[in-house]
Amino acid sequence: MNGLNEIIGDMINKAAENQSGKKTHLNEDGLQCCDKCGEPIQCRVELFGVIRTVYCMCRCDREEEQIRKEELKRMRCNDRISRLKIKGFEKAEMQGWTFQNDDGKQPKVIDAAKKYCEKFADFKDEGKGLIFYGGVGTGKTYTAACIANELISKGIPVLMTNFSRIINRIQEGFNGRQEYIDSLNEFDLLIIDDLAAERNTEYMNEIVYSVIDARYRAALPLIVTTNISMQEMMNVTEISRQRIYSRILEKCHPIAVTGADRRKQSALSDYAEMNKLLGL
Repeated sequence: MNGLNEIIGDMINKAAENQSGKKTHLNEDGLQCCDKCGEPIQCRVELFGVIRTVYCMCRCDREEEQIRKEELKRMRCNDRISRLKIKGFEKAEMQGWTFQNDDGKQPKVIDAAKKYCEKFADFKDEGKGLIFYGGVGTGKTYTAACIANELISKGIPVLMTNFSRIINRIQEGFNGRQEYIDSLNEFDLLIIDDLAAERNTEYMNEIVYSVIDARYRAALPLIVTTNISMQEMMNVTEISRQRIYSRILEKCHPIAVTGADRRKQSALSDYAEMNKLLGL
């Protein structure tokens, strides 16, 4: 019992130390009160038959504690988001591809992407994703990255990759082929960029199908970007590709992304600027 009394005494002393420096006054009961909010910072309690005067939190202290907890929560949330971004993007530059930084050239597509993010919980429950298809440089990858960044900012795990990187990881022997494919389902959303740009071999097509099928069977959403058209997807004659596209089309809603090649326009602009600087 003596040991317990010592522990209680230490706790009371430490609480008193935490209140040092606070301006107080005594109330009619002889208890210290905070000068700022007027609430007591002392109370009397009976512990093991002994009446003790212990320190308690006034309104000021409770408000400061709430602010401290919220700041700690915010810091932990920001840390989680930072880690999710590092894990979710294999190209660091994509972390800056956001709705806020969009150039406004594809308003309907961006608006659809925003709505997908707003209703992601429903789409996830249904295992529904998207296909952004269209020509080179039209903004498909950027739009997909915007979705990834938006969801990650809400603490939702997203991975954006492509099949060239996936095959490299598998060949590196990351816990075995099936283990790596299964690990992709740890992400609430998987984004495959530039589908059909990978080598069209039997082995590659098998890997592509395995990844797509794993998402399908887990009822998890998938977003795909590709340069091939819906007509090509629907009319492909190669059996291995038919299996892949059939799975994708069943669960992913197609969105056409049209317009000029932005990369080509950027290159032409850079070329003109260099000529101007060089006096040509």
